[in-house]
Amino acid sequence: MTGRTPPPEQVYATVEEADQHGADWLADAILESVAQRGRCAIAVSGGRSPWPMFAILAERDDLPWDRIILFQVDERIAPEGDEDRNLTHLKSNLLSQRPELEVHTHPMPVNDEDLNAACRRYEQLLEEACGSPPSLDIVHLGLGPDGHTASLVPEDSVLQVHDRDVDLTGGEYQGRRRMTLTYPCINRAQRIMWQIVGEGKSSALRQMRAGDPSMPGSAISTEQAVIFADAAAAD
Repeated sequence: MTGRTPPPEQVYATVEEADQHGADWLADAILESVAQRGRCAIAVSGGRSPWPMFAILAERDDLPWDRIILFQVDERIAPEGDEDRNLTHLKSNLLSQRPELEVHTHPMPVNDEDLNAACRRYEQLLEEACGSPPSLDIVHLGLGPDGHTASLVPEDSVLQVHDRDVDLTGGEYQGRRRMTLTYPCINRAQRIMWQIVGEGKSSALRQMRAGDPSMPGSAISTEQAVIFADAAAAD
């Protein structure tokens, strides 16, 4: 990763400020995508960090909610409604406030009996919305303390997948196997938004800035990316 230019960072004093400015950036990006292409296809990540930002975004009455197509970046293989499911919290913080968006939301089919076939089906949904190969308008990412992003986790076989856009982790991570977008799909996005907040992320962010190859986040394209962080994470 020598010579890698890290993405620009917008750093704010508090998590709340980072959430507000992140939501504003997302809203502007959505409006621009809809103006250019008549729709905005966005893939969102899970974890706890995005919930407040999505709740702020849901308050925006100026967004064309019926033109937004929502995908998931990753999902835990867990029962419908389980607290471990990213979808459970996406519903609570965004879809419950914007029910018009739900008809254009495509949850990862992690409860299908054949999960490999489910991955192929999700790829087809991405192609129908975003072309072949699919190019999402926006991919929203977080960063774990171990450098993982999406469910691209250290030392997992999914890091070596370059011929599929959606795949499964090779094993469990934090107690769950997962379905995730792969590097090729994420890196084809028109825009990549990182949301990195909290003191526990500072070491991983420093290593990612430096292009540390042990950090899965280091393999994400930087050309079309921006980082929203609070001061604790950016330290």
